[in-house]
Amino acid sequence: MSKSELKPSVVFEQFAKINEIPRPSKREEKMIEYLKNFGESRGLETKIDEVGNVIIRKAATPGYEDCKTVILQSHMDMVCDCLPELTIDFDKEGITTYIDGEWMRAKGTTLGADDGIGIAMELAILDSNDIEHGPIECVFTRDEETGLTGAFGMKAGFMTGDYLINLDSEDEGEIFVSCAGGRTTTATLDIRRQTAPNGYFFIKGSVKGLIGGHSGDDINKKRANGLKIIARFVYQEMERYDDVHLVRLHGGSLHNAIPRGGYFVLAVPNAIKENIRADWNIFSAEVDEEFHVTDTQMVWRMRSYDPEPVIDDETARRFVYALQAVDNGVYSICQDEALGGMTETSSNLARVETLVDKIEIYTSQRSNVMSNLDNMCNTIAAVFKLAGFKVEHSEGYPAWKMRTNSELQKIVRYTYHKLFQKDPVVRGIHAGLECGLFAERYPNLDMVSFGPTLRDVHTPDERLLIPTVQMVWDHLLLTLKNIPHQS
Repeated sequence: MSKSELKPSVVFEQFAKINEIPRPSKREEKMIEYLKNFGESRGLETKIDEVGNVIIRKAATPGYEDCKTVILQSHMDMVCDCLPELTIDFDKEGITTYIDGEWMRAKGTTLGADDGIGIAMELAILDSNDIEHGPIECVFTRDEETGLTGAFGMKAGFMTGDYLINLDSEDEGEIFVSCAGGRTTTATLDIRRQTAPNGYFFIKGSVKGLIGGHSGDDINKKRANGLKIIARFVYQEMERYDDVHLVRLHGGSLHNAIPRGGYFVLAVPNAIKENIRADWNIFSAEVDEEFHVTDTQMVWRMRSYDPEPVIDDETARRFVYALQAVDNGVYSICQDEALGGMTETSSNLARVETLVDKIEIYTSQRSNVMSNLDNMCNTIAAVFKLAGFKVEHSEGYPAWKMRTNSELQKIVRYTYHKLFQKDPVVRGIHAGLECGLFAERYPNLDMVSFGPTLRDVHTPDERLLIPTVQMVWDHLLLTLKNIPHQS
């Protein structure tokens, strides 16, 4: 398949234009300007609110003027990540895509289909003159990935529609009606450094090539966390040898991504350096076997390292003990049978940095039950406080509760069955969606979320299943044709 053969062409043409525009989270100014010019150049009412959200309104086509207003919503930012060997300036450069069978991928970077493909569908509708629909409000929020800044800052009244279709889901054939709330935690600890004794050898161990993935969608897939693996080995060696000193322990990137690798630097007596290498070889083989289904491409390395001041022993041990002990992964499963055994509560050890004078640790917690989110955050905080860290939680975002007797759910289920002669799966999602925040400011807004199939988002392996874009496009257009009249 060539790019010229992609269907629906109107959507993929818009997606290609979007991927030319740099739009890292919190730095979406070029995308905001593009959307503003897009709407105004077509004579459509276009507004930008105080935090940078964009809304473009399009009047109904003939015969649909008295239908209820539908809000189509996507976020304009993308997670920017690339392979270690690739050099790219995400503030200045766009995304280069290619076709791999039925999948679209990017060359060494995240693809930006989360949520660029949702934006593309909205722009294709705004640009059309042959799609039947009632009044539409296309909303583009900023900074969804790192802080939900747009959704948090949106004031009541910015949107005026009756129904909202969020186009930020990643499994075609699934209609999402609930999502998790979330909160990030930062733990910091001041450290003192000292010179290692004479006769010490410095050694660096690293692992990379893990699958990683989204800390919500993929947390239940039993994938390896690069930081937890590194911490396991360092803990093991500190317990085995009293005279091992820690210099560095690093890994991870974004709070909403499972770490795909990490590394440590140890100072060890010359007499035991070969023991450390032997332990590393045994450990790596054991971990490879543990994750032989999910993470088949782990790359393990160990080499000598230039001497540096080491972290004082008491602090280093408290730090490593905390990393060994802290919860990571699924904590509990939803009790509500309607949500089909979905993950309810989880935590992700997301990033660790050992700087010259302090240690910084970042985790993210999610839950579809807000009281359990509080409990999970307290559990994480307790581990780090016991180790002497200062702990702070972000404000977080609320869960989106399933709405009973939803008119919009009935419509999208009917239109899906009419198109494909089967029922969609209606369920919740453990990832966060902006719908939770919208529900606070617009309590009467009826919402659903759906989208084409994406895999390994937030990683350079992100890919979009091309045939599902046509399926979602057809479903969206038929849904717009079936929106009821105002009562």
